[in-house]
Amino acid sequence: MRLRFTPRALREAKRIKTWWSSNRLGAPDLFEEELDDALERIVATPRLGITYGTGRFDVQVLRVLLPKTENHVYYALDEGEIVVLSVWGAPRERGPKL
Repeated sequence: MRLRFTPRALREAKRIKTWWSSNRLGAPDLFEEELDDALERIVATPRLGITYGTGRFDVQVLRVLLPKTENHVYYALDEGEIVVLSVWGAPRERGPKL
């Protein structure tokens, strides 16, 4: 399956990567490594994530936790494509607006 990021998800991932590499000097690449691993697993098993709910366009949204960096990858399946909708901090008190 093809994988693509929405512009929003790409901005979020870049922001988190920049923050992580600047503030977690003991493991500056951990976020990027954990995200890459999760994306590989999602591509191999698209229904890997747990159901989060329904997005704006009545699309089922799934999410996968990045346990070490405490972020979620929110994604949807759309006509043979995996669309990453958001990369969002799990400790926040709310989920992203999808």
